[in-house]
Amino acid sequence: MISRRNIRVKVMQLLYSLEPLDGTESKTDPVKTLKKQLTQSSDLFVYLLNFLTRVAKYAEEDALKRAAKNLPSSKDLNVNTKISGNQLLWTILESPSFKHAMDTAPAPFEETKEQVRKVYQVLEASEIYKQYIEQQGRDKNTEKDILTFIFTDLMLPDDDFISHIEEHFTNWDDDAEMMNQLMMNFLQKPATFNLQDMVGEEKWDFARGLLRAATEKKEFVTSLIKPKLINWDADRIAVLDMILMQMGVCEFLYFETIPTKVTINEYIDIAKEYSTPQSGQFVNGILDKIHKELLEQNKIHKIDFKQKANQ
Repeated sequence: MISRRNIRVKVMQLLYSLEPLDGTESKTDPVKTLKKQLTQSSDLFVYLLNFLTRVAKYAEEDALKRAAKNLPSSKDLNVNTKISGNQLLWTILESPSFKHAMDTAPAPFEETKEQVRKVYQVLEASEIYKQYIEQQGRDKNTEKDILTFIFTDLMLPDDDFISHIEEHFTNWDDDAEMMNQLMMNFLQKPATFNLQDMVGEEKWDFARGLLRAATEKKEFVTSLIKPKLINWDADRIAVLDMILMQMGVCEFLYFETIPTKVTINEYIDIAKEYSTPQSGQFVNGILDKIHKELLEQNKIHKIDFKQKANQ
């Protein structure tokens, strides 16, 4: 499922795209835009997952084509199709959630046929695949590892494949890292994913609330940040750093079930990954100062999520 980390990144990206419009009237509803972007992320994930399953299943199609040759060789008649019976693969294929996703998917999967064949051919020639088909029996970890290999080592580094994805999904550049995380989580525990609702009501409430807080309370939280920028010109700070600090302060003040330590650590990591090399340390320092000040003023009130649920 799409995590809170993923949501924070999506909100950050949307706020960054809206930054040039700051102070001007926009006809775009940010919440509707965020909802649309999260739907696009879900569609992209389903597309990638389907492609992965098609590569694994292609062994059977390849075996049939080779056996149907006019003069098939011994090798053509003895293609190893072990991967087509991969246990994790069939857990995915037989899940109601995946079947429904395939019935309702908006993307034209028929266009993937040539790309699937190319990726399978690279897979078939790899040493990892040769070791996989030679191994007797089926080990749970090995079954997962070969699917992971297809995704991380064959699909993602393939320029032709990425070009193909970019033709259908304009959100690839923004979502590439998220897709990698989601796929690793999915292959670890596919049963925990609902492909029809990859966000969930609780996380959507968080996403919508964070976006609204960061836009509606922007002026106020910025007024808390600026006094902490000693020897820094607020106008020269990386835009992403300022956005992340604004989001962090919003979580301190308006999200009572999110521990402040979690908030600080999340925005440090996001800053390191998406902003400048020094951004993690900078964001950490400013958020820590604001956190201490708000605590002294008794303005941070956190409660345990379970406690809130029982109220």
